[in-house]
Amino acid sequence: MSTAVKNLISILDLERLEDNLFRGRSPQDGWQRVYGGQVIGQALVAASRTVDASRLAHSLHGYFMLGGDPKVPIIYEVERIRDGGSFTTRRVVAVQHGRAIFSMSCSFHLDEPGLDHQFEMPDVPQPETLPGEAELVSKFPDMIPEPILKYWQRERPIEFRPVDLSRYLGAPKKEPYQQLWFRATAPLPDSPEIQRCALAYASDMTLLDTSLVAHGRSVFEPDMMVASLDHAMWFHRPCKFDDWLLYAEDSPSSQGARGFNRGLIFTRDGTLVASTVQEGLIRQVTRDK
Repeated sequence: MSTAVKNLISILDLERLEDNLFRGRSPQDGWQRVYGGQVIGQALVAASRTVDASRLAHSLHGYFMLGGDPKVPIIYEVERIRDGGSFTTRRVVAVQHGRAIFSMSCSFHLDEPGLDHQFEMPDVPQPETLPGEAELVSKFPDMIPEPILKYWQRERPIEFRPVDLSRYLGAPKKEPYQQLWFRATAPLPDSPEIQRCALAYASDMTLLDTSLVAHGRSVFEPDMMVASLDHAMWFHRPCKFDDWLLYAEDSPSSQGARGFNRGLIFTRDGTLVASTVQEGLIRQVTRDK
């Protein structure tokens, strides 16, 4: 198992302080603020640990209020809203320095049979036919923007293979769609809870960037201030995040310095396993020279 994936599993393994109180830590990797997907994943772990194991998360709705400080732990306070016959509802507040930085409501459901349909997966190349990040770096070292190059050269727990490489090689304005394969870079524990929490962790990656595709911009550009404002996710069917999943993303609208984005997550065989919706800040700023 790679060090990065070990660290991811460790980050998702919260310390229980009390029945409804948990403490999470952040990796010390030099970022100025905590990655939003980490807070989503940890909040879902905290909620899951107050729910019977027979019930799995089927939806979550979260709001980011303040950027997280990676230098200090995050305290997760879980409120047990309801324990019903089929559904369980929890509310989680993440606290740092005495202030709420994130709040989330989530629901858990006892598995039961029912009507079943889904959208078809887009027709895209399989991940094995697409270049990996190391291959991209070796092929296009002079074409890849410096911030993206540095990001790809780091050991990370999540691997991406974009379907359209022009998005990362300075492409002009395009229709606001992007598709990419992603997975954990090493096997994860064979636990439905951990698999869902790891997928929730990764679901915040690349989604906000979709709203910038229509403008030929990127989250890595120094004059763009970007941040997730909210994040919603629905888990439709079981999945394993240590195999490739396709993230099909689009952005129906951007306005008022906010970008609205949606995502569908499919397994290799075309099974729709999860959906996401997110609005984020995409503000152009003037940097002092």
